[in-house]
Amino acid sequence: MRRPTKYTFSARLYDMISFEWPVYRAGREAAFELLNLPAGSHVLDLGCGTGLNFAGLQRMVGPIGSITGIDASPQMLEQARQRADRAGWNNVTLVAADATALASADLGKRAPFDAALSTYALSLMTPWQAALDSMIAATRVGGVVAVVDMQRPVGRAAVWTPLAKLACRLGGADIEAHPWTAMTPRLQPLNSASVRGGHIQVRVGTVS
Repeated sequence: MRRPTKYTFSARLYDMISFEWPVYRAGREAAFELLNLPAGSHVLDLGCGTGLNFAGLQRMVGPIGSITGIDASPQMLEQARQRADRAGWNNVTLVAADATALASADLGKRAPFDAALSTYALSLMTPWQAALDSMIAATRVGGVVAVVDMQRPVGRAAVWTPLAKLACRLGGADIEAHPWTAMTPRLQPLNSASVRGGHIQVRVGTVS
C-alpha cells in the first residue's frame, strides 16, 4: 500500500510551493460553488492537509456549522491547526488518521456528515477507492460528496502536460488515478466542472 506523503520537512512551505494560487485554488472554488452548503452544515474534509479548504467552507457553514479535517500527516495537521487558530475558527476538529483505513472513532460525533470533501488528496492514496468509500459512508442520505483531483490537460492546454505531470510527481500524486470516475454510478445527480484546461476535475454528487 502506498502511503500519503509525510511532508515532514515541507509542511511549513506547502502553501507556497503547491501552485495553489496560480493553479489549484480554481478547483477548490469550483467545488465550493457546486456544494453551495447551507449555514450550519457539518463537513468532513478528507486529506485536509494544511487546511486550504477551511476558509471556503467557513464562508458557507458559518460558526454554527463544523469542519472535521482528517489527514495522515501530523506536520500538515499542525499547519491546519495554526490556520484555524489564527482565524479564530473554533468549529474545526482535526484528526490524524489514514483515510484508506478509517474507523468510526476517527469520524467523531458529527458523523454522518452533511457533506464530505476531498481536494487533490485521493490521487495520493492507494487504494484511493477505500478512502472514497469512507467519504460516502460517512455522509448522510441526501448529503453531498465532492472530489477535486487532477488529470492530464486536454485540448489546447495539452501542451502543459509535462508540467502537470511533473507537479503531480513532485507532490506524490498519480495523475492517471482519476478517482472521480468511481462516483458516477454511486452518487446521483452528479454535477461537474473542469478548470485549468481540464487539468482539474470537480465532481459533486448526492448520496441516496
